[in-house]
Amino acid sequence: MSYDPRFDRYRSPNFKRPKASRDGTWWGQPAKPRVSATASRQPRPPLERLKRSKFRLWAVWAVLMLGGLGLAVNLFYLQVTRAPALRKQAEQQQTLKSKPFVPRRPIVDGAGNVLAIDRQVYTLYAHPKLFNHTKAEVAATLAPMLPIERNPGNTPETELLRRFNLGETGITIADSLAQEVADRVGRMQIKHTPVDGLELVRQQQRFYPQQELAADVLGYVDGERKGQAGVEYSQQNLLERSMPSIQFSKSIDGHWVPDRLTAGFVQLDDLKLQLTIDSRLQRAARIALKDKMKEYGAKRGAVIVMDARNGELLSMVAEPTYDPNQYFNFDLSRYKNWAVTDVYEPGSTFKAINVAIALEAGAVKPNTVFNDEGRIYIDGWTIQNSDYQQAGARGRSTVTDILKHSSNVGMVHVMRSMKPSLYYQALEKLGLGQTAGSDLPFEVTSQLKNREQFINSPVEVATTAFGQGFSITPIQLVQLNGALANGGKLVTPHVVRGLFDRDGQAFWKLPRAVPKQVFSPETTKQVLEMMETVVDGGTGKAAQIPGYRIAGKTGTAQKANAGGGYSHKAIITSFVGIMPVEAPKYVVLAVIDEPKGGSGGVVAAPIVESVMEALINIEKIAPTK
Repeated sequence: MSYDPRFDRYRSPNFKRPKASRDGTWWGQPAKPRVSATASRQPRPPLERLKRSKFRLWAVWAVLMLGGLGLAVNLFYLQVTRAPALRKQAEQQQTLKSKPFVPRRPIVDGAGNVLAIDRQVYTLYAHPKLFNHTKAEVAATLAPMLPIERNPGNTPETELLRRFNLGETGITIADSLAQEVADRVGRMQIKHTPVDGLELVRQQQRFYPQQELAADVLGYVDGERKGQAGVEYSQQNLLERSMPSIQFSKSIDGHWVPDRLTAGFVQLDDLKLQLTIDSRLQRAARIALKDKMKEYGAKRGAVIVMDARNGELLSMVAEPTYDPNQYFNFDLSRYKNWAVTDVYEPGSTFKAINVAIALEAGAVKPNTVFNDEGRIYIDGWTIQNSDYQQAGARGRSTVTDILKHSSNVGMVHVMRSMKPSLYYQALEKLGLGQTAGSDLPFEVTSQLKNREQFINSPVEVATTAFGQGFSITPIQLVQLNGALANGGKLVTPHVVRGLFDRDGQAFWKLPRAVPKQVFSPETTKQVLEMMETVVDGGTGKAAQIPGYRIAGKTGTAQKANAGGGYSHKAIITSFVGIMPVEAPKYVVLAVIDEPKGGSGGVVAAPIVESVMEALINIEKIAPTK
């Protein structure tokens, strides 16, 4: 670097550096011109600037205050007003309550035989995309193990192949598989290699080992495990075991963890719901009923057996029926037990009840004589005996003869010996217009004309005298005949005995209504002796059993049309029997709807005879001495 003497003066100790001017020039250099964008704007006065600053401060303050107030209001709304709802929502999100699966209580018959029980079953799914063997090999090995429903013409193997080709995964192959079948499928191998792509899902199912035997009484349980018919429906509260819920809370990692779960939490009792039904008698009744229905091409039928002393139903059969294990394969009409859900005109089977009413009122005696003309006219209506064309007029007939030969005309004379008002009052006392009060669901009330119509219409009294013009359920007819068998008491028909433990000790019994006295024992004894003549030499001879005294009454009634009047073709036949007459205990009723030909004595009486023979063998009833 060269020396410059001009800089010597700066090294002098007395030298003072000049200050830079505002425009950045040094040592008196000329200033550079500066042009400002606001050069033409006049400077603000100090007072105006101060006012603007204060306004901005107040605006900021107001915004802050309003924001704070809004925040406070929102906090109050969330923490006070909506606190209960938010707390509940949080609990729902963070806790879960679930009841453990608890099987329903079993149902057993009077002897302890299982009628319904929960069991473990499996549903088999196929995932063909995961197969480690060909579809044909899997189908050939699997087919012999499964009960497969198949299309006509298909073998089980070809049906499986067809299903495997429906998709790549999640194909339902079979359901309700028993444990032993599931075990075989789980161990299945092809060429010594376990088969992939088959999945067994475990489920609980209500199982009825007797199939259709007692379906009319038991009903069934649907997929939601709720009873839909029979005692499965009416006794739902007894069959479901009560069990508290388990509460789960979400842990930090998002998993559900049970709260306060103590050892032995799930404890099952050993209680069973016991019925009064006798499976042996039930089977005999169903066989006898089905045979006669097939012989006469009947539409439907029912058989009821009741212990007249306490109202226990030992058998209740209705046809056609269904298998409750596969209820979904049957028409809805099969699910109802028409012996309690439908009414019909009982016809001549009600004549014994009418005779008891007249005897109880003192209007007649067993040997009171009436003139049986065979055909009479009341209010323009013709009333005649069913055998009028063959037998004609029977003339002088006692009440016993009238019942023995089932005379319609004779019964009109018997019941017209009473005042209509007293007759109607007696019918109401017996429960007509009400239900029998059984513990079976969906029971309907019997139907009786209103009081004014009955009293003021002679033809109403006349038709009611031989069992037409009103409607009743089969179970209520059994109840009324039970009063004839037990000395005049109206007991409540029932199928539930109560809850019993494994030792047969009663844990709980269904309370029963106090029997109502409707007839005197003297009246019922007279009626039974009269009904015995029906079986010995009248219309019910087909119900005779050598060595046993049996009382009974036949019935053959025209069916009412929906639009009014009666059908000329459709009939309903029935027979009610009581045994043994010397110590009456059992009432047996058979009702056959729309048989093609025949009468109550021909179609229904043989059924009752078969059921009574089975009853004699089961109950070890000794012959009459």
